[in-house]
Amino acid sequence: MKNGRKLILLLILAVTTNSCFVSSAWARIPMPFAPIAVYPNFPETFESGVKPAYAFDTVTLSSGDWTFDNALIGNSASDKKDGSWSVRIQNTGKITMLFDIASGSSKISVQHAIYGSDAPSSWGLWYSIDGGSSWIQAGSDIVTTSASLQQTTFAVSLYGNMRFEIRKNGGGRLNIDNISITDNTGTCCCGCAGGLSDTIPTQDDNMAMGNPSIATSNPTDSNNYLMVKHQFALSYNNSKGMANWVSWHLSLAWKGSADRCDCFSQDAALPTGYYKAATGHYTGSGFDRGHFCPSDDRDLSDSDNAATFKMTNISPQAPFMNQDTWGDLEDYCRSLITEGNELYIIAGAYGSGGSGSLGGITFNINSGTIKVPSNYWKVVVVLPVGASDVSRVTSGTRVIAVNMPNTQSVNAQPWGFYRTTTDAIESLTGYNLLSNVPDIIQTAIESTVDTGPTF
Repeated sequence: MKNGRKLILLLILAVTTNSCFVSSAWARIPMPFAPIAVYPNFPETFESGVKPAYAFDTVTLSSGDWTFDNALIGNSASDKKDGSWSVRIQNTGKITMLFDIASGSSKISVQHAIYGSDAPSSWGLWYSIDGGSSWIQAGSDIVTTSASLQQTTFAVSLYGNMRFEIRKNGGGRLNIDNISITDNTGTCCCGCAGGLSDTIPTQDDNMAMGNPSIATSNPTDSNNYLMVKHQFALSYNNSKGMANWVSWHLSLAWKGSADRCDCFSQDAALPTGYYKAATGHYTGSGFDRGHFCPSDDRDLSDSDNAATFKMTNISPQAPFMNQDTWGDLEDYCRSLITEGNELYIIAGAYGSGGSGSLGGITFNINSGTIKVPSNYWKVVVVLPVGASDVSRVTSGTRVIAVNMPNTQSVNAQPWGFYRTTTDAIESLTGYNLLSNVPDIIQTAIESTVDTGPTF
């Protein structure tokens, strides 16, 4: 994914009509916008840079300094280029901006081709919002097969300081030329009424869409006990030793570079007398310690990540469900937030008896203190980044609802196979999952099976 003399970071005013576009994985929504500004020192022609060898080095170009790793700037007859020079990357090389652009980006266009008659090459565009400390992929990997320059455009809808990187995955040598960046200065996307601040991702109310089971913080309500943490909210069921459901908000504002702590621990916030699961209670059970709110959804800080390892956020999941099918859906959700979206996610379980790595049907573990569900479900509300989120849910809002059996054979099908309606999950659980959304809109979005993309 992940030589010569010309890598153009060409900032163009690509939109000449009165609309901008907020990208999602399945649709583009026209919105009003103000004139888009152009960055200084662009277009970047790369005719001023010199990089004749593949060895790692820093190159000063008209736009600023870049690092080249397994990459050079070439002008041979085999280099595909618009002008005299283009970048040539080999192996798993990459080129990286060492400076930030200050006004974000609505889209990035890249021209690419195979070098000479080399084999096809795979590569990806990545961006950083923290000065290069961590990186997030924009969209999906691109496979270059053409012997002439082709253009790929990534719609990102990002704001604030950021820099970009192109990473090559493998295959033959790759030529890159004419990278164009359209900025977001003055843009008012996502239906914002109050200006740019409405489109900057924020950390919002984890339970904005409602309290599905009308859980309370009264300790006597031990099987529907509400726990509100900074990272997520949940309804704990003491008789099952796990949560009934967990609800959380996901946007780029929750993302960072904290390591996965793998620090499973008892939740001391449970009331006195409640059963407190420990990581050892899952040992030898044939089931994974499966997350409701994933570790990767909360890696902005070490404390955020550690919160996802509290055992109140953990439940017994069949390994192939947790690691494959359920995990693929988690990955897909995170890909949506790199495309100008924020998500509201509610996940839970129901039923009795699952099939883990030991085979057969298991109804409970740790001498009956933790019940094993038969099914796991998840509901995902997808919105373009903005403010007043509940009020922006419409009858056309994308809602992904899935219901997966807690078995090892679940991964015989991709996660999209398990899509269902929110109404069906409510019927099985007795919950009102989007209770804060107006009834007339609930009726429309909860009765529909999602048909959008799955990767």
